[in-house]
Amino acid sequence: MGGELDVFTQINNAVLDLQASHYQTYVRPMKTLARLLQHPSLEAANRRLTEGADLDAFLSESEGTGGSMIGSHRLAWPAEPEKGLGLTLLLIEKFAQEEDYAISFAHFYFHSGNTHNAGLHSLIRQLIIPFVRDYKAYIMNQGNVEPKLVKPKSNNVFIVHGHDGEARESVARFLESLGLKAIILHEQANRGRTVIEKVEANSDVGFAVVLLTPDDVGRAKGDAELEPRARQNVLLELGYFIGKLGRENVCALKRGTVEIPSDFAGVVWETMDSGTGWKQALGRELEAAGYSIDWNKVMRP
Repeated sequence: MGGELDVFTQINNAVLDLQASHYQTYVRPMKTLARLLQHPSLEAANRRLTEGADLDAFLSESEGTGGSMIGSHRLAWPAEPEKGLGLTLLLIEKFAQEEDYAISFAHFYFHSGNTHNAGLHSLIRQLIIPFVRDYKAYIMNQGNVEPKLVKPKSNNVFIVHGHDGEARESVARFLESLGLKAIILHEQANRGRTVIEKVEANSDVGFAVVLLTPDDVGRAKGDAELEPRARQNVLLELGYFIGKLGRENVCALKRGTVEIPSDFAGVVWETMDSGTGWKQALGRELEAAGYSIDWNKVMRP
């Protein structure tokens, strides 16, 4: 979803520009918004939303809802949220194509005082801003618009590590600088439990960072040369957290030359370099997983 998140940043910027505009300057940000909403990464969703949508019929029905008095008409929105999103998509496209239409539409359906600016700003507040909010939710939920109970994201992040204490401490301090709590297994009380029981007891986290460091060596039967590998406990816990949290909530940081398990193909892993690049990579993964990230802190050396 990375491409879509970037598009929505631009969409939000276009809406901010619309809010700051007036009737003589709104056309450009409106056209920008319409163009961004047609981004290739949104094409499939837009096709689903607008399939069967009849904008002309919607406008005709809406025009018949009131009398001659300005402000007495109401938009005849369909009951299904998806159809409403599709119609608004088509409306924004029409606003962008017909430069004067948005002003007359706002004056007719969003009358707020006697100025063009008042009606335009009312249109932006009551139609476009709620649309962008709901449209983003639709995209991020892969077409599901039904409300659902979402458990708050835990600020606890489990660090799976081997013998590389420097890497472990660097990741822990970075997470703490972002306001997250690093859970390191050996720092937790044993209470007579086995290692796997201790992992399970401390696995109520929202995210896991797995450090793949060259602590062991090994080779397949028949191969001549040994290859650097992560410790077996690291691979076991990697699989455990993928199963418990989902792949999208696990990020592996690979330091040095390490054999990547074949079953791990397709799962996110980043190179833990000597600079700050790994911090940016981990920050992106945390943000994509639902965490609010202060990028000023990420970019600190």
